[in-house]
Amino acid sequence: MVSQKVTIKNPTGLHLRPAGILCKEAMQFKAHITFLYRGNIANAKSVLSVLGACIKSGDEIELVCEGEDETEALAALVTAIENGLGE
Repeated sequence: MVSQKVTIKNPTGLHLRPAGILCKEAMQFKAHITFLYRGNIANAKSVLSVLGACIKSGDEIELVCEGEDETEALAALVTAIENGLGE
């Protein structure tokens, strides 16, 4: 298991478009990918789970990856979030 905290930089937070991009990126990996936010756990491969977390700009989440390609998955997701998820 690997994890890393990352701050959401999107000005509008994780609304539908960036949430979809995050999920699409997460689904490329076999690892189980979740994130922790305010004591709740969300599935990074589920758009509804990501949207349900109500993450705003400037919020910090902790990505957690478990599985055979966990290191690559974590690096790819952190990079995608730091690059603004297409925004």
